[in-house]
Amino acid sequence: MPKPNKNVLILGIILLLVLIAAYANHFNNGFHFDDSHTVVDNVHIRTLKNIPAFFSDPKMFSADPLHWSLRPVVTTTLAIDYWIAGGLTPFYFQLSTFIWFVLLGVLIFFMYKNLLYKAIDHAWAIYIALAATAWYILHTSNAETINYIIARSDVLSTFCIVASFLIYVAFPAKRKLFLYAIPAVIGVFAKETVLVLIILLFFYILLFEDGLSIPDLFKLKNFKKTGGAITKILPLFFILLAVQIYALSKITGTTGISNPLFPYLLTQTYVWLHYFIAFFLPMNLSADSDWGTITNIFDERIIIGLVFVIILIIAIFKTSRKKETRPIAFGLIWFAAALLPTSVVPLSEITNDHRMFFPFIGLSLSVVTYVGLLLIKMDEKNIRTRRYRTLIITCFILALVLNVYGVQQRNKIWKNEETLWLDVTVKSPLNGRGLMNYGLTQMAKGNYDIADTYFEKATQYLPYYNSLYINIGILKGATGHPAEAEENFKKAVNLSPNTFDSYVYYARYLKQTNRDTAAIAMAEKAVQINPYSVMALQILMGAYNNLGAWDKLQETATKVLAILPNDADAQKFLQAGKNHIGVVIINQPPAHKALTANDYIDLSLKYYNEKNYTKCIEACLQAIKLKPDAAIAYNNMGASYNMLQQWQKGFDACTKALQIDPNNKLAMGNLNWAKSNLNK
Repeated sequence: MPKPNKNVLILGIILLLVLIAAYANHFNNGFHFDDSHTVVDNVHIRTLKNIPAFFSDPKMFSADPLHWSLRPVVTTTLAIDYWIAGGLTPFYFQLSTFIWFVLLGVLIFFMYKNLLYKAIDHAWAIYIALAATAWYILHTSNAETINYIIARSDVLSTFCIVASFLIYVAFPAKRKLFLYAIPAVIGVFAKETVLVLIILLFFYILLFEDGLSIPDLFKLKNFKKTGGAITKILPLFFILLAVQIYALSKITGTTGISNPLFPYLLTQTYVWLHYFIAFFLPMNLSADSDWGTITNIFDERIIIGLVFVIILIIAIFKTSRKKETRPIAFGLIWFAAALLPTSVVPLSEITNDHRMFFPFIGLSLSVVTYVGLLLIKMDEKNIRTRRYRTLIITCFILALVLNVYGVQQRNKIWKNEETLWLDVTVKSPLNGRGLMNYGLTQMAKGNYDIADTYFEKATQYLPYYNSLYINIGILKGATGHPAEAEENFKKAVNLSPNTFDSYVYYARYLKQTNRDTAAIAMAEKAVQINPYSVMALQILMGAYNNLGAWDKLQETATKVLAILPNDADAQKFLQAGKNHIGVVIINQPPAHKALTANDYIDLSLKYYNEKNYTKCIEACLQAIKLKPDAAIAYNNMGASYNMLQQWQKGFDACTKALQIDPNNKLAMGNLNWAKSNLNK
């Protein structure tokens, strides 16, 4: 076995620098999609004290009951990121995922090296390992996983699988200690894919340690070796199965599985081909595809997919026959085995780009090993060696450069919600969720007409999606259409009566329109479904405060403080309940939901009461931008200018308020105050 040399170390450092350069423009990319309920709104990651509970309480994984499951390793890393960042600063979350990715790349290199040394007796084997590692970690498709923070589950579970596999391969004398089982057990608590390790170890033992080809497995004389391989991995199988059953038993969420099994399985054959092609041509990547199941067994895509799977199996059989090509066979087995979990379980999403992350480790090994063996053969036969070698190496480097460029472009797409979902609407125009989410970004900017257009398009593809009607309700409320707002909020509730979000956003709307009693009824239903809904609890506190329901106010504030011990608003409400003296506190909606004109007016009042008059004026300007006829915004702004003794500006703002609403007594008072000081 050749010893590591300085060339490999230098090339490895260069590869690391290239990787950092490729992802340099991603570190400040924001939270997206499921990050909203697993990170942004997940109050449980805000204290490290919850870490032990992460391993037993599925409610701590997400703020949405539909997603309650047990992935404590992921949640623990998110809590650590939150602690280091001192809040929801995306940089630290992105950096954390990237560090795990770099460490994974190191493990992959050593795994490749061990496998190739067992098959290829040539000095170039270590360079093939390094080249395969380079192709994998620089691959454009991986940008989807690295940018999407909650997809860290893929990075962590893959890291654990590779770590266990490497320990098993590199330290055979230590197997009796079961050290290789430790990372795998940890990986189960990151994602439900670790059982694939059993398949990988089974074929590793047979191909590399027993020296069998795949056709040899079907010969009677080799059944004993096959049985021996099964016996070797059986203890690990039972350990992982027990841990996996424990993790699965904790799941209470209901999202994820929503397709009929047989059509889903058929469609996956074509999806496999799609992934295979994407390995070589990673174009048209989409954060949220619009693929649906193919129900016709004679559809040409199904036929092409089945042909591809057959060719894949044949390639595995043929390349497993020779010792030097067994890494190719094993890589193809890895590719297929890694796709099995998402192929046999009928998930709601037919395809997802971050599902390529784990399988491409095998495909990188297969493709680069094939190229490496081709170069070795050319060198041995001296067939125009220099010319062809230069051509192949140039093509390989070009492929890496193009992938680096692709990574940088995908990083730009993942920059914020608007850039991401605009890309989805272009790449996946039939995806109603993508249309809705892009509409949300426009509503947040005050582009209500554009938002309305995209929401309407989304209803064509998602006619029964409660979240869509919640957002339409928010839009109608912000644009002064109360009847339509009510209609859409009620439709959202009727479509999904067992989900908390329909109730909580309807409650927020009712609270904003000063219907506290009705808001309480909706918010209480939300809390019954999700007792950790901070927004619902905040609505209840505000409504109880307004109605003077002091006992209820104390009770609710205590619940909030049990979840968020340092919540300043809850502390004020608790004192208000005890003292029977109401306070004025306005809470912002979550960052991933658009602020309406009323939200900004509420914020302006909050800032005014806190004597932060500059912030009050800023909030009023935002409200006016969204709703030019908001008299109360002009009044609040005028009052703030008066407090800052900017009397002319105060006079102008209050004058505008009275032009809109001549009967506004507050504006009259503030106008007279400004006028009296102007005349001095």
